[in-house]
Amino acid sequence: MNPFDSALEIAAAIRRRDVSPVEVADTYLDRIDALDPGVNAVIWRNDEQVREAARRAESAVMRGDVVGPFHGVPIPVKNLSNVAGQPNDMSSLAVTDAPRRATALSIKKLQEAGFLLMGRTNSPELGPLTVTENAKYGRTSNPWDTDYVPGGSSGGAAAAVAAGFAPVAHASDGGGSIRVPSSACGLVGLKPSRGRVPQEVFAWEHSTVEGAITRTVADSAAMLDAMSVTDSLGWYSAPRPERPFAEQAAEAAGSLRIGLMLEAPTGLPVDPECVDAALALARLLEAAGHVVAPAVPRLFSREAIDAFQVIICASVAAGEYTDPSLVAPFITRRMERARDFNAVQYAAAAAKLQIESRAIVSQWGGEFDVLLTPTMATTTPKHGVVYEEANNDPRGEGLTALRMISFTSFCNTTGQPAISLPVHTGANGMPIGAQLVGAPFAEGTLLALAAQVEAAVNWQDRLAPLGAGVRP
Repeated sequence: MNPFDSALEIAAAIRRRDVSPVEVADTYLDRIDALDPGVNAVIWRNDEQVREAARRAESAVMRGDVVGPFHGVPIPVKNLSNVAGQPNDMSSLAVTDAPRRATALSIKKLQEAGFLLMGRTNSPELGPLTVTENAKYGRTSNPWDTDYVPGGSSGGAAAAVAAGFAPVAHASDGGGSIRVPSSACGLVGLKPSRGRVPQEVFAWEHSTVEGAITRTVADSAAMLDAMSVTDSLGWYSAPRPERPFAEQAAEAAGSLRIGLMLEAPTGLPVDPECVDAALALARLLEAAGHVVAPAVPRLFSREAIDAFQVIICASVAAGEYTDPSLVAPFITRRMERARDFNAVQYAAAAAKLQIESRAIVSQWGGEFDVLLTPTMATTTPKHGVVYEEANNDPRGEGLTALRMISFTSFCNTTGQPAISLPVHTGANGMPIGAQLVGAPFAEGTLLALAAQVEAAVNWQDRLAPLGAGVRP
């Protein structure tokens, strides 16, 4: 089998009995053995459990059982989400690695779809950083060039897919954590709408979402179909889509008005190559019949941006720590900021974010239907830059990290869907993504646009140098 096949292709081959789930699992486990020492994407492994699950999956196919859409396909879990019987130390020395007792709702949906849970991928400590490095497991490298970061916080997930350790990977996004690593690693990263995928807790004042990093738009759509469900026990759920997202991704998108925003909402400079990525996507969309025009949308005030940052600090401070003295300096600083922020201030900040969000979201369907931006305001940094900024100067602004999420974080606060597409390559050979932001619950529109672009670019055929020609 080709380890760079899509998850849907592998699942179809399993159902046809062209390949066994055992062969699939062994292929990926062998690749991890051979290549992960140079990447450090997978920080916990359950090889024998994966092989046993693969044998059960094979038996089900041979019996002719009705199986899920991703039956027998391995998928790694990001090391911030719980799986019963697996550790989840959130990549921190300060959190216990005792096995968890329950499985997160989003992971249960993956299991119900037939995925085999295969290992856990590295993340920054507790999540709030744009690079995947921590004191417990070390740094994860980008398979396109191991001198560079794979982004964060789903950097281990993105590196695993880019290196061919799995066809897709579980991921999550609180400010850009699916889209940033997808851009850095040349992959497709869809952040679903708020409430689309069930979660026990929507952290960071309802800004975090669960999702996946993939190579193909079809995989992104089918995985969203698998993971999204109305959650009658939750505080809220996104409305049911009229049709499966897989169908919407395969449909013509019509002629849409695309607003092009090239200046970062944070006011920070944007690297020319990141602008080039957005312009490349604009040309592709124009060629597909859409109208692209400059846009200057009203986004969050500086006060709201600062409020969101402190709300994240409060969520970090509320974590369950075995020994909080062991966290990195940048986490300690976030805890300090949270303790200086009282309950009255938190309530006022949350209200401000909600009020400003209403005005921001109202612009979709007015001057434009979809907003197009660079995914990041900076090209992918090398190792050390962001992590050292965060820990050597915890009270500093962390400008590199802020530039990495300058175009992505507002979508989390408003709850809108957004997708990063790998449409450009920098002079150094590194991938650079561009982002599309949709109206609330309009993932189908984004997927249809992405499918049009994918057909013109065929990015799934571009492989990272590390492991591109390795077939264990």
